[in-house]
Amino acid sequence: MKHVIHHLGGRGGQRSILVHGGAGNVAPERRPLHAAGCLRAAREGARVLAEGGSALDAVERAVRVLEDDPLFNAGTGACLNEEGHIELDASIMEGRGLRAGAVCALADFAEPIAIARAALEDGRHVLYAAHGAARFARMKGFTPVGEAALITEAAREALAAAQQGAGRATSWAGSTVGAVARDASGLTAAATSTGGTVNKRVGRVGDSPLIGAGTYADDEAGAVSTTGHGEGMIRLAVAHSAAERMRAGSSAVDAAREIIAHLAERLDMTGGVIAIDSDGRFGLARSTATMSWAAAGDWGEESGV
Repeated sequence: MKHVIHHLGGRGGQRSILVHGGAGNVAPERRPLHAAGCLRAAREGARVLAEGGSALDAVERAVRVLEDDPLFNAGTGACLNEEGHIELDASIMEGRGLRAGAVCALADFAEPIAIARAALEDGRHVLYAAHGAARFARMKGFTPVGEAALITEAAREALAAAQQGAGRATSWAGSTVGAVARDASGLTAAATSTGGTVNKRVGRVGDSPLIGAGTYADDEAGAVSTTGHGEGMIRLAVAHSAAERMRAGSSAVDAAREIIAHLAERLDMTGGVIAIDSDGRFGLARSTATMSWAAAGDWGEESGV
């Protein structure tokens, strides 16, 4: 199958952030809402950078905005597994010390990216899973909100459609959210958060919490967040592969475009990538019908789907 690769690059600047709202097929009438949601998140991240916050602070803040927005498949409004429950995955990484933190198969907490950040700061382990992730979250002072507070009617409808085999445009992206940023000190960072795939098997973990698959940052190369077919992202280590292309001299947009083309050619899978290089120039690519995004920084702001 031939997949059409859509891509876009931006000039970026000393302080820049780029966010995505997930690769998928959002219904045309809903697309402006998704672009606006991404722009709100990018503006919040840019505000953090403008006030002297780090790239790590900025990507965490931007992803938290998307986790709180029920339009997107992360945190509140995340998709449901085959038994109708939420299992959340998230990771975050900074490019100077290559510190990272992640959680997977996490239930009952509204802020998985903040819990992943706590794992990064704690430093003992990178990835916590399921009940261990919930235990770590409580130890770090996070309060469970209960699953009912996270489940939306759109998520229930998406599960019902998936279990009935319906293929159609949706009211939400049905994929992952993420952010990449560079701050004035040259620090790069990436963060990714998701509910996974609709109707996934219990305990399934995708690429989003896996460093090198869904998230990667290295100041010597750049930062990357992915979205789409998680199993393919894992098998091709897409986030790390895109970063290595930037390390070798590719622009952020070329690295994103080339790795999404490789995903299509090698595994016949679709997805999207956002990337920012060590100079703050950004790029994105997708092989799906939509991938809402927004970018903001010293140079201004823009958004699209």
